[in-house]
Amino acid sequence: MKKPVQKSTPAATALVSLIFLFAGSGLASAQSGPSREEQMACRSDAGKFCAEHIGKPPQMNACLRDNKSKLSDPCRKVVESRGG
Repeated sequence: MKKPVQKSTPAATALVSLIFLFAGSGLASAQSGPSREEQMACRSDAGKFCAEHIGKPPQMNACLRDNKSKLSDPCRKVVESRGG
């Protein structure tokens, strides 16, 4: 019996994009990608302010930096801690 294919939600897509954002962009730490806590801190903000850049790590990175003043405190701290 086949299992139904599960479609991804915008929130799941944003989370995956954040993983790539921090792992492959200028905000990335040389040693490691974002922690689970960092990913969760920015998930909502990424979807709210930068949804059009999901799946495009360089653009997402720039968008989060450009919107830093609008980000939640936890996400702003993540962006700042990673050089943004």
